[in-house]
Amino acid sequence: MKGREDPAYSFKKACLLTVRLREKHAMGHRENGLKTRYRVLEAACLVFAEKGYRAATVAEICKRAGADIAAANYHFGDKETLYREAWEHAFHECAVSELPSASQGSAEDRLRDYIHALIEGFAERGRQSNFIRLYLMEVANPTGLIGDKWKQLIEPRRRSLLKIIQEIMEKETIDEEVILCEMSVMTQCRALLTVSPTNVEHLMGRPLSPDLIRRLADHVTRFSLAGIKATAAS
Repeated sequence: MKGREDPAYSFKKACLLTVRLREKHAMGHRENGLKTRYRVLEAACLVFAEKGYRAATVAEICKRAGADIAAANYHFGDKETLYREAWEHAFHECAVSELPSASQGSAEDRLRDYIHALIEGFAERGRQSNFIRLYLMEVANPTGLIGDKWKQLIEPRRRSLLKIIQEIMEKETIDEEVILCEMSVMTQCRALLTVSPTNVEHLMGRPLSPDLIRRLADHVTRFSLAGIKATAAS
């Protein structure tokens, strides 16, 4: 017959089991919290992109996310913070956020790769277009809330393009002419954002296929290179 278990040992065993159960419960709670936070961010991207910051409401965002306002307040604190976090979340979900390295190949090759990646990203539809719509909404109706995010996410990519153009123009510094050329390149790349796919297909007389997008990118590259070189030579 087995002897009785030592009471002190039984007590320690029970305490250890309680701690493990609490840790398991806390882990499950954290996982649920992360899922809720993600749903709120996804819904915020959609609502802010559709309505803009001022017209969007936290209540509508939470309704779409299937979460209560208390959860949104817990994770983000206020509408301003939620907007900033949604902006960054949408950026990292967007194909345009992954541009090629600015240090490989000739300056002309890097410009070509940059323009192709940008136009192909701008042509994306669905979830990846959330950032594009947020970006355009912010440009059209500035909130003054994403200055830090802009410097963190957008400015490094802009500086990369400026340096490529500076190299093509053989400039010692990034001067006004380099900046004007950068603005011209970006304006051409943004064309697909301001014209609906249906209108592009009507203008081109063919479906907006990956092949057509590549041809558009090739054209913008050739046109931009010619303009940059002409500006440098003038």
